[in-house]
Amino acid sequence: MSEVAIDKNLQAGWKAVKLSGLASLKGGFAFKSKEYSEEGIPVLRMGNITKDFRINWNKKKQPFYPVERKKEFKEYLLTGGELIICLTDMSETGHYLGTVAINTKEAFLNQRVSKFQFDEDVLNKKFLYFALCNPKCRHYMISDDTGSLQKNTSHKHVLAYELDYPESLEQQKRIVAKIEELFSHIDAGITALNKAKKLLKQYRQSVLKAAVTGELTKQWREDNKASLEGWQQSTIGEIAVVQTGKTPKRSNPAFWENGDIPWLTSSATNNAFTHHADQFVTQGAVDGGLKLFGSGTLLLAMYGEGKTRGQVTEITFHATCNQACAAIIVNEEKASKDYVRLRLYENYEEIRKAASGGNQPNLNLSKARDIALPLPALAEQAEIVLEVEKKFDAINRLARDLDVQLLKAEKNKQSILASAFSGGLI
Repeated sequence: MSEVAIDKNLQAGWKAVKLSGLASLKGGFAFKSKEYSEEGIPVLRMGNITKDFRINWNKKKQPFYPVERKKEFKEYLLTGGELIICLTDMSETGHYLGTVAINTKEAFLNQRVSKFQFDEDVLNKKFLYFALCNPKCRHYMISDDTGSLQKNTSHKHVLAYELDYPESLEQQKRIVAKIEELFSHIDAGITALNKAKKLLKQYRQSVLKAAVTGELTKQWREDNKASLEGWQQSTIGEIAVVQTGKTPKRSNPAFWENGDIPWLTSSATNNAFTHHADQFVTQGAVDGGLKLFGSGTLLLAMYGEGKTRGQVTEITFHATCNQACAAIIVNEEKASKDYVRLRLYENYEEIRKAASGGNQPNLNLSKARDIALPLPALAEQAEIVLEVEKKFDAINRLARDLDVQLLKAEKNKQSILASAFSGGLI
């Protein structure tokens, strides 16, 4: 393959060529989902390539192809060590376009993912890998967008990338060694920061546990001559009205056209508070039996295969909802709505376990009403909410600081790569 040289001012020993002068790309195959198996050889798809330029084999719905078809698809069989690139991105940003990774195991190469083929006596694999992770290359890759809803790039666009590289293979290896040395220090810091984030999450849960067991307000009870024996064992159904909504017939325009009444689904529970709706129904839908819930209603997700089931949100406006949500209207003469919400947060895992069903376990209104609620006096509930808010504010500040440091660490990596491929690292 002949190199396509480019005129540039480079330091001695470096060349600038189009990638097509050094490498080619081999595309994958459109493996049929109906022929996937639960075990065998994994199919490497675009979803396996992560934003941090790695392969993730721990996906919940990782597909496999039967081992006995290995010979049939040997042309698309990876053995490990291949440099892979993603050609498609379903996200709005397109930031996965052109993302690369080094394959780590035997796998079949799926469509919209390709592997590089090049002479490793001319171009060091890890040098090329880091070069393609370089901010300059990332900017180039996402500049291509040949799709609409699904963003795509092409072999032609990838191979037109102008690569700056030293002709000396030894120098390429020295650059790689330096990058890996610097990255190792940053990665150690990232590991520590992620561990701290995990500890914060555990601490948050321990605060909630202390809140609903009375540990958090132990001193308050002593100061106010109250006792833990004064707590009652109640349920959500005893202190709240628990109802659900429904989905009006989509085929009936009288329920949907020009609707102005907010209609929520369980996706709203991804946030602690819900301030707006994405879908709206008409007054006709409400008149047809759809319930309208007021501001301050708690919505508990009863359905959801992922993390959704068991999540809770508080709505801040009048809205309806579908059948996947339990609307909890707390009688605040009996319990503090904020305290009830804390209990639902704390009991998230147990709520999820209470679900029943086949492939997609669900809760129902009866189970939502039966959720246990340790219930102190209203004055102590107010104190619990106050103490939790104080501690959560501190936790949130620490979490934001950790996120800033993680972002800074990633930017440091990008700076190292930028320096490496402009000849400034060694």
